[in-house]
Amino acid sequence: MNNKIKGLFFACALLAFGCNNNKPQESASDFSISPEAGTTYKAGDEVKIKVSIPADTKVDSVVYMLDALKLGVGKDTSGISLKTDTISLGIKVITAKVYAAGKDQDVTTNILLLAAKAPEQFTYRVEKTFPHDTSAYTEGLQYIDGVMFESTGEPGHSTIQKVNLQTGKAIQTTKLRDDYFGEGLSVIGDKVVQLTWKNKIGLVYDKASLKLLSTFANNVGVEGWGMCFDGKKLYMDDSTNRIFFLNKDTYQQIGFIDVCDDKGQIDSLNELEYIDGKLYANVYQTDDILVIDPKTGAVLQRIDMKELYPEASRPQDRDWGNNVLNGIAYDAPTKRIFVTGKKWPHMYQVKFVKK
Repeated sequence: MNNKIKGLFFACALLAFGCNNNKPQESASDFSISPEAGTTYKAGDEVKIKVSIPADTKVDSVVYMLDALKLGVGKDTSGISLKTDTISLGIKVITAKVYAAGKDQDVTTNILLLAAKAPEQFTYRVEKTFPHDTSAYTEGLQYIDGVMFESTGEPGHSTIQKVNLQTGKAIQTTKLRDDYFGEGLSVIGDKVVQLTWKNKIGLVYDKASLKLLSTFANNVGVEGWGMCFDGKKLYMDDSTNRIFFLNKDTYQQIGFIDVCDDKGQIDSLNELEYIDGKLYANVYQTDDILVIDPKTGAVLQRIDMKELYPEASRPQDRDWGNNVLNGIAYDAPTKRIFVTGKKWPHMYQVKFVKK
């Protein structure tokens, strides 16, 4: 091939490439989806989901997904409607997989689903006061078989212990390793499970002796905070608004809910208790206890515990930013509810009453 022919061939190749390169290529940017990302809805609202596609594009089908759940298939761009009355709350990712011209492309958005109505407002009545160890940085609390099980935090001082309710004194104590920071606990049969804060380790004890039996890797959530048990599965929170469901035998995640009221997501969920089919949660560094629907994450009631331990009677040199309300325990046979705080001198038996 002489140089002139080579030059002609090269020019034709460039022209062909240029023509092909100038041809509009479909990309994800050609598609859009509504509603706009971050749009807020209330449980029960109907969400209209629709994909916008260029006029010259022939669509074979559109598959709609909510998180990992398939919602339906459309044959055109008319969209679908999502009913929200039976789904859990929080941020929901909506994906439309568009099939066109032998290819498929994903277009995504998200919505924030909140509770349908504001939580009922409750307060409390103190029925009885018991002593509580002021050195106990309370992280987990559970009353069962006439004994208060308490988990305490702080590096080098973390424990799991059985406490005499009447005296506030520990009757049995197991100290954690100095590098462990104790968090929530739950009694499951003849064992007690305890979380650690940032160690990503769970601890399993013999209920009778509090002897450490085993440990397990806990990679669920950001950190280990509160824990409770409903007789079938464990609940665990991690400093966010998410409550995880764990298998009671393997401690592996099997689900979750995101906790929201009618205004937004509620972060810093801390110590947990399961009472008569509902989750009760302290909100860290507040005077609030939330009553939560374990199926949807909706806040049903907000209990204002302000002045349970009157500020006027508190030692002024104490770090009250950390030594806050934390700890809820329930004695199912007698329907008694106990609450306390980190390094508080009292354990309170309370009754929650509507404002």
